[in-house]
Amino acid sequence: MANLSHPSEFVLLGFSSFGELQVLLYGPFLMLYLLAFMGNTVIIVTVIANTQLHTPMYYFLGNFSLLEILVTMTAVPRMLSDLLVTHKVISFTGCMVQFYFYFSLGSTSFLILSDMALDRFVAICHPLHYDTLMSWAVCVRLAGAAWAAPFLVMVPTVLSRAYLNYCHGNIINHFFCDNVPLLQLSCSDTSLLEFWDFMMALAFVLSSFLVTLISYGYIVTTVLRIPSVTGRQKAFSTCGSHLILVFIGYSSTIFLYVRPGKAHFVEINKTVALVTSVLTPFLSPFILTLRNETVQAVLRGQMQRLKGLHKALR
Repeated sequence: MANLSHPSEFVLLGFSSFGELQVLLYGPFLMLYLLAFMGNTVIIVTVIANTQLHTPMYYFLGNFSLLEILVTMTAVPRMLSDLLVTHKVISFTGCMVQFYFYFSLGSTSFLILSDMALDRFVAICHPLHYDTLMSWAVCVRLAGAAWAAPFLVMVPTVLSRAYLNYCHGNIINHFFCDNVPLLQLSCSDTSLLEFWDFMMALAFVLSSFLVTLISYGYIVTTVLRIPSVTGRQKAFSTCGSHLILVFIGYSSTIFLYVRPGKAHFVEINKTVALVTSVLTPFLSPFILTLRNETVQAVLRGQMQRLKGLHKALR
Protein backbone atom coordinates (compact mmCIF):
# COMPACT_ATOMS: atom_id res chain seq x y z
CA MET A 1 0.00 0.00 0.00
CA ALA A 2 1.41 3.35 -1.04
CA ASN A 3 -0.86 5.20 1.39
CA LEU A 4 -2.12 3.49 4.53
CA SER A 5 -5.10 5.85 4.85
CA HIS A 6 -6.38 4.82 1.42
CA PRO A 7 -5.34 1.28 0.41
CA SER A 8 -5.22 0.50 -3.28
CA GLU A 9 -6.64 -2.94 -2.58
CA PHE A 10 -8.12 -5.09 0.17
CA VAL A 11 -7.33 -8.68 1.05
CA LEU A 12 -10.45 -10.82 1.57
CA LEU A 13 -9.71 -13.60 4.05
CA GLY A 14 -12.89 -15.44 3.12
CA PHE A 15 -12.60 -19.01 4.39
CA SER A 16 -8.81 -18.98 4.79
CA SER A 17 -9.21 -20.45 8.28
CA PHE A 18 -10.02 -23.76 6.55
CA GLY A 19 -6.56 -23.77 4.97
CA GLU A 20 -6.22 -26.13 2.01
CA LEU A 21 -9.63 -27.62 2.81
CA GLN A 22 -11.39 -24.48 1.56
CA VAL A 23 -11.06 -25.86 -1.98
CA LEU A 24 -13.58 -28.54 -0.95
CA LEU A 25 -16.16 -25.79 -0.41
CA TYR A 26 -16.00 -24.79 -4.07
CA GLY A 27 -18.14 -27.67 -5.39
CA PRO A 28 -21.09 -27.32 -2.95
CA PHE A 29 -21.13 -23.51 -3.18
CA LEU A 30 -20.95 -23.59 -6.98
CA MET A 31 -23.84 -26.07 -7.11
CA LEU A 32 -25.97 -23.91 -4.80
CA TYR A 33 -25.17 -20.80 -6.86
CA LEU A 34 -26.05 -22.44 -10.18
CA LEU A 35 -29.27 -23.92 -8.81
CA ALA A 36 -30.25 -20.55 -7.32
CA PHE A 37 -29.55 -18.83 -10.65
CA MET A 38 -31.46 -21.40 -12.71
CA GLY A 39 -34.39 -21.65 -10.28
CA ASN A 40 -34.97 -17.92 -10.11
CA THR A 41 -34.50 -17.59 -13.88
CA VAL A 42 -37.19 -20.24 -14.43
CA ILE A 43 -39.59 -18.23 -12.25
CA ILE A 44 -38.88 -14.99 -14.15
CA VAL A 45 -39.30 -16.64 -17.57
CA THR A 46 -42.46 -18.44 -16.42
CA VAL A 47 -44.04 -15.22 -15.16
CA ILE A 48 -43.17 -13.33 -18.35
CA ALA A 49 -44.22 -16.10 -20.76
CA ASN A 50 -47.62 -16.96 -19.23
CA THR A 51 -50.40 -14.40 -19.43
CA GLN A 52 -52.31 -16.02 -16.56
CA LEU A 53 -49.42 -14.99 -14.29
CA HIS A 54 -49.60 -11.34 -15.39
CA THR A 55 -51.03 -10.26 -12.05
CA PRO A 56 -49.63 -8.03 -9.27
CA MET A 57 -48.73 -11.04 -7.11
CA TYR A 58 -46.50 -12.58 -9.78
CA TYR A 59 -45.21 -9.19 -10.91
CA PHE A 60 -43.71 -8.72 -7.45
CA LEU A 61 -42.58 -12.35 -7.41
CA GLY A 62 -40.68 -11.78 -10.67
CA ASN A 63 -39.02 -8.70 -9.19
CA PHE A 64 -38.01 -10.67 -6.11
CA SER A 65 -36.53 -13.52 -8.17
CA LEU A 66 -34.54 -11.01 -10.23
CA LEU A 67 -33.20 -9.47 -7.04
CA GLU A 68 -32.18 -12.90 -5.72
CA ILE A 69 -30.11 -13.44 -8.88
CA LEU A 70 -28.48 -10.00 -8.69
CA VAL A 71 -27.68 -10.20 -4.97
CA THR A 72 -25.87 -13.52 -5.40
CA MET A 73 -23.99 -12.16 -8.43
CA THR A 74 -22.51 -9.32 -6.37
CA ALA A 75 -20.78 -11.60 -3.86
CA VAL A 76 -20.84 -15.31 -4.72
CA PRO A 77 -18.79 -15.44 -7.99
CA ARG A 78 -16.01 -13.51 -6.26
CA MET A 79 -16.21 -15.84 -3.26
CA LEU A 80 -16.00 -18.90 -5.53
CA SER A 81 -12.92 -17.64 -7.37
CA ASP A 82 -11.21 -16.78 -4.08
CA LEU A 83 -11.66 -20.37 -2.88
CA LEU A 84 -9.27 -21.49 -5.63
CA VAL A 85 -6.49 -18.91 -5.16
CA THR A 86 -4.13 -18.01 -2.35
CA HIS A 87 -3.93 -14.26 -3.08
CA LYS A 88 -7.49 -13.03 -2.47
CA VAL A 89 -7.43 -9.34 -3.31
CA ILE A 90 -10.04 -6.85 -4.48
CA SER A 91 -9.30 -3.31 -5.59
CA PHE A 92 -10.46 -0.42 -3.43
CA THR A 93 -12.87 0.72 -6.16
CA GLY A 94 -14.13 -2.84 -6.68
CA CYS A 95 -14.78 -3.14 -2.95
CA MET A 96 -16.81 0.07 -2.88
CA VAL A 97 -18.82 -0.98 -5.95
CA GLN A 98 -19.56 -4.39 -4.42
CA PHE A 99 -20.59 -2.73 -1.15
CA TYR A 100 -22.95 -0.37 -2.99
CA PHE A 101 -24.74 -2.97 -5.09
CA TYR A 102 -24.93 -5.66 -2.40
CA PHE A 103 -26.67 -3.42 0.13
CA SER A 104 -28.78 -1.55 -2.44
CA LEU A 105 -30.12 -4.77 -3.93
CA GLY A 106 -30.55 -6.37 -0.50
CA SER A 107 -32.58 -3.42 0.77
CA THR A 108 -34.71 -3.48 -2.38
CA SER A 109 -35.53 -7.16 -1.86
CA PHE A 110 -36.99 -6.43 1.58
CA LEU A 111 -39.13 -3.60 0.23
CA ILE A 112 -40.40 -5.94 -2.50
CA LEU A 113 -41.27 -8.51 0.18
CA SER A 114 -43.37 -5.87 1.94
CA ASP A 115 -45.03 -5.04 -1.43
CA MET A 116 -45.91 -8.73 -1.77
CA ALA A 117 -47.42 -8.68 1.73
CA LEU A 118 -49.49 -5.59 0.88
CA ASP A 119 -50.74 -7.29 -2.28
CA ARG A 120 -51.90 -10.36 -0.32
CA PHE A 121 -53.48 -8.12 2.33
CA VAL A 122 -55.59 -6.29 -0.25
CA ALA A 123 -56.45 -9.51 -2.12
CA ILE A 124 -57.67 -11.34 0.99
CA CYS A 125 -58.97 -8.55 3.22
CA HIS A 126 -60.42 -6.23 0.54
CA PRO A 127 -61.11 -8.46 -2.50
CA LEU A 128 -63.87 -6.23 -3.92
CA HIS A 129 -61.48 -3.27 -4.14
CA TYR A 130 -58.44 -5.29 -5.28
CA ASP A 131 -58.47 -4.22 -8.94
CA THR A 132 -58.63 -0.56 -7.92
CA LEU A 133 -56.18 -0.59 -5.02
CA MET A 134 -53.63 -2.83 -6.77
CA SER A 135 -53.88 -1.48 -10.31
CA TRP A 136 -50.86 -1.80 -12.58
CA ALA A 137 -50.07 1.87 -12.05
CA VAL A 138 -49.94 1.34 -8.28
CA CYS A 139 -47.83 -1.82 -8.62
CA VAL A 140 -45.29 -0.12 -10.89
CA ARG A 141 -45.00 2.79 -8.46
CA LEU A 142 -44.53 0.46 -5.49
CA ALA A 143 -41.86 -1.57 -7.26
CA GLY A 144 -40.21 1.57 -8.66
CA ALA A 145 -39.97 3.12 -5.19
CA ALA A 146 -38.58 -0.15 -3.81
CA TRP A 147 -35.80 -0.09 -6.41
CA ALA A 148 -35.05 3.64 -6.40
CA ALA A 149 -34.97 4.46 -2.67
CA PRO A 150 -32.12 2.12 -1.60
CA PHE A 151 -29.97 2.97 -4.63
CA LEU A 152 -30.31 6.69 -3.86
CA VAL A 153 -29.74 6.37 -0.11
CA MET A 154 -26.70 4.14 -0.58
CA VAL A 155 -24.83 6.85 -2.55
CA PRO A 156 -23.85 8.92 0.53
CA THR A 157 -23.34 5.68 2.48
CA VAL A 158 -20.72 4.31 0.09
CA LEU A 159 -19.09 7.73 -0.37
CA SER A 160 -18.60 7.96 3.39
CA ARG A 161 -16.70 4.63 3.28
CA ALA A 162 -14.58 5.85 0.39
CA TYR A 163 -13.31 8.80 2.44
CA LEU A 164 -12.56 6.96 5.68
CA ASN A 165 -8.97 6.61 6.90
CA TYR A 166 -8.06 2.92 6.77
CA CYS A 167 -5.00 2.79 9.02
CA HIS A 168 -5.63 -0.64 10.61
CA GLY A 169 -4.39 -2.54 7.56
CA ASN A 170 -6.22 -3.76 4.49
CA ILE A 171 -7.27 -7.28 5.51
CA ILE A 172 -11.05 -7.85 5.53
CA ASN A 173 -12.10 -10.89 7.53
CA HIS A 174 -14.99 -11.78 5.24
CA PHE A 175 -15.72 -13.20 1.77
CA PHE A 176 -17.03 -9.84 0.49
CA CYS A 177 -16.80 -6.15 1.40
CA ASP A 178 -19.23 -6.19 4.29
CA ASN A 179 -19.96 -3.16 6.44
CA VAL A 180 -18.61 -4.19 9.85
CA PRO A 181 -15.21 -5.51 8.65
CA LEU A 182 -14.67 -2.27 6.70
CA LEU A 183 -15.45 -0.10 9.72
CA GLN A 184 -13.09 -2.20 11.86
CA LEU A 185 -10.21 -1.24 9.57
CA SER A 186 -10.87 2.47 9.97
CA CYS A 187 -9.20 4.70 12.54
CA SER A 188 -11.65 7.52 11.84
CA ASP A 189 -14.51 8.29 14.20
CA THR A 190 -17.27 6.10 12.79
CA SER A 191 -19.90 6.71 15.47
CA LEU A 192 -21.96 8.94 13.16
CA LEU A 193 -21.69 6.39 10.33
CA GLU A 194 -22.77 3.60 12.65
CA PHE A 195 -25.80 5.63 13.71
CA TRP A 196 -26.61 6.31 10.03
CA ASP A 197 -26.31 2.60 9.23
CA PHE A 198 -28.59 1.73 12.13
CA MET A 199 -31.19 4.25 10.96
CA MET A 200 -31.01 2.88 7.40
CA ALA A 201 -31.53 -0.62 8.76
CA LEU A 202 -34.56 0.62 10.67
CA ALA A 203 -35.87 2.41 7.56
CA PHE A 204 -35.51 -0.46 5.10
CA VAL A 205 -35.44 -3.68 7.11
CA LEU A 206 -37.54 -3.09 10.22
CA SER A 207 -40.09 -0.83 8.54
CA SER A 208 -40.73 -3.35 5.75
CA PHE A 209 -40.83 -6.12 8.36
CA LEU A 210 -43.43 -4.14 10.32
CA VAL A 211 -45.55 -3.64 7.18
CA THR A 212 -45.32 -7.37 6.45
CA LEU A 213 -46.15 -8.30 10.04
CA ILE A 214 -49.21 -6.03 10.22
CA SER A 215 -50.42 -7.17 6.80
CA TYR A 216 -50.26 -10.82 7.78
CA GLY A 217 -51.87 -10.09 11.13
CA TYR A 218 -54.92 -8.81 9.28
CA ILE A 219 -54.71 -11.68 6.78
CA VAL A 220 -54.74 -14.33 9.49
CA THR A 221 -57.74 -12.81 11.27
CA THR A 222 -59.61 -12.54 7.94
CA VAL A 223 -58.78 -16.10 6.85
CA LEU A 224 -59.88 -17.56 10.18
CA ARG A 225 -63.33 -16.05 9.57
CA ILE A 226 -63.70 -17.88 6.23
CA PRO A 227 -66.37 -20.57 6.82
CA SER A 228 -65.04 -22.95 4.16
CA VAL A 229 -62.12 -25.17 5.17
CA THR A 230 -61.02 -25.35 1.54
CA GLY A 231 -61.04 -21.56 1.31
CA ARG A 232 -58.89 -21.26 4.43
CA GLN A 233 -56.41 -23.83 3.15
CA LYS A 234 -56.15 -22.08 -0.22
CA ALA A 235 -55.54 -18.70 1.40
CA PHE A 236 -52.91 -20.05 3.78
CA SER A 237 -51.14 -22.04 1.02
CA THR A 238 -50.88 -18.86 -1.07
CA CYS A 239 -49.32 -16.92 1.81
CA GLY A 240 -47.34 -19.75 3.41
CA SER A 241 -44.40 -19.66 0.99
CA HIS A 242 -44.10 -15.91 1.39
CA LEU A 243 -44.05 -16.22 5.19
CA ILE A 244 -41.25 -18.81 5.04
CA LEU A 245 -39.11 -16.44 2.94
CA VAL A 246 -39.94 -13.58 5.28
CA PHE A 247 -38.81 -15.57 8.31
CA ILE A 248 -35.51 -16.72 6.74
CA GLY A 249 -34.66 -13.37 5.18
CA TYR A 250 -35.57 -11.06 8.02
CA SER A 251 -34.19 -13.19 10.86
CA SER A 252 -30.72 -13.45 9.31
CA THR A 253 -30.58 -9.81 8.16
CA ILE A 254 -31.83 -8.37 11.46
CA PHE A 255 -29.16 -10.43 13.24
CA LEU A 256 -26.45 -9.11 10.91
CA TYR A 257 -27.28 -5.45 10.43
CA VAL A 258 -29.91 -4.15 12.84
CA ARG A 259 -27.39 -3.76 15.65
CA PRO A 260 -25.60 -0.54 16.53
CA GLY A 261 -21.83 -0.61 16.89
CA LYS A 262 -19.06 -2.41 15.03
CA ALA A 263 -17.86 -4.85 17.72
CA HIS A 264 -19.63 -7.84 16.20
CA PHE A 265 -18.46 -11.43 15.99
CA VAL A 266 -17.18 -11.51 12.42
CA GLU A 267 -16.92 -15.30 12.16
CA ILE A 268 -20.57 -15.70 13.17
CA ASN A 269 -21.56 -12.89 10.80
CA LYS A 270 -19.71 -14.64 7.99
CA THR A 271 -21.71 -17.82 8.53
CA VAL A 272 -25.04 -15.98 8.71
CA ALA A 273 -24.14 -13.97 5.59
CA LEU A 274 -23.94 -17.27 3.70
CA VAL A 275 -27.63 -17.74 4.48
CA THR A 276 -28.62 -14.43 2.87
CA SER A 277 -26.25 -14.62 -0.10
CA VAL A 278 -26.31 -18.35 -0.95
CA LEU A 279 -28.90 -20.40 0.92
CA THR A 280 -31.97 -18.12 0.67
CA PRO A 281 -31.61 -17.50 -3.11
CA PHE A 282 -31.24 -21.28 -3.53
CA LEU A 283 -34.30 -22.12 -1.42
CA SER A 284 -36.67 -19.39 -2.60
CA PRO A 285 -37.55 -20.90 -6.03
CA PHE A 286 -38.38 -24.24 -4.42
CA ILE A 287 -40.39 -22.66 -1.61
CA LEU A 288 -42.30 -20.41 -3.99
CA THR A 289 -43.13 -23.16 -6.50
CA LEU A 290 -43.68 -26.15 -4.23
CA ARG A 291 -46.36 -24.30 -2.25
CA ASN A 292 -47.99 -22.45 -5.16
CA GLU A 293 -50.58 -24.45 -7.09
CA THR A 294 -50.86 -21.90 -9.91
CA VAL A 295 -47.13 -21.90 -10.64
CA GLN A 296 -47.07 -25.69 -10.40
CA ALA A 297 -49.91 -25.97 -12.92
CA VAL A 298 -48.16 -23.57 -15.32
CA LEU A 299 -44.85 -25.43 -15.03
CA ARG A 300 -46.58 -28.78 -15.61
CA GLY A 301 -48.26 -27.32 -18.70
CA GLN A 302 -44.93 -26.10 -20.03
CA MET A 303 -43.32 -29.49 -19.44
CA GLN A 304 -46.15 -31.25 -21.27
CA ARG A 305 -45.83 -28.84 -24.21
CA LEU A 306 -42.08 -29.46 -24.35
CA LYS A 307 -42.66 -33.22 -24.30
CA GLY A 308 -45.22 -32.88 -27.09
CA LEU A 309 -42.81 -30.78 -29.13
CA HIS A 310 -40.06 -33.32 -28.58
CA LYS A 311 -42.28 -36.17 -29.75
CA ALA A 312 -43.34 -34.18 -32.82
CA LEU A 313 -39.73 -33.52 -33.77
CA ARG A 314 -38.91 -37.21 -33.43
